[in-house]
Amino acid sequence: MPIASSTAPASSSAPVFEPTTPGASASAPSAAPGASATSMPAAEAPLPEVSPSAAPAPAAAAAAPTAAAAPTAAATTGADVASSKPSAAGWIWPTPGKVVGTYASGDPMRQGIDIVGDFGQPVRAARDGEVVYSGAGLIGYGELVIIKHSPELLSAYGHNRVRLVKEGDKIKAGQKIAEMGKNAANRVLLHFEVRKGGKPVDPLPLLPAR
Repeated sequence: MPIASSTAPASSSAPVFEPTTPGASASAPSAAPGASATSMPAAEAPLPEVSPSAAPAPAAAAAAPTAAAAPTAAATTGADVASSKPSAAGWIWPTPGKVVGTYASGDPMRQGIDIVGDFGQPVRAARDGEVVYSGAGLIGYGELVIIKHSPELLSAYGHNRVRLVKEGDKIKAGQKIAEMGKNAANRVLLHFEVRKGGKPVDPLPLLPAR
């Protein structure tokens, strides 16, 4: 998922993303007109689960059904990222779910990671920052939000169902910024990228272990 300062079409403040793999968007439009999308955009550039005993018992045993405290495991499995502990670098997971697509240096089709989840699932800012792009005008990302964390660091969140922030908004890590949508292959997922100095980097080492 590329970032290039010359071809960001959506707004004057749009950052430098310039996908080179076109595809029809499957993300539902939100605040901006729909745009094309692809499951893994190309790029060149700048920029986290007892059953009761059957044995008979004397009268007092009737009060024994305390084994129902098992839901703890389920709560852990689907834990919301907003409550996750940040990594040493200050990042959190943008959404819970299994990583099904990983970053590969030099591969224009693998510039970030793909995290599967449920349609409409919250997508959250992975770190404090400012929204520098919120729109659907960049080919290959569908409904896209880009957050600037420092002069060198950007994070991008693609294939959303709806965007909930606008350009210029100041964002805190864990804040809901969008809802998960579908990619061009009609698969529900979040495409997440991190750019350092305009170049894509692997997001996984930045995120906390889970």
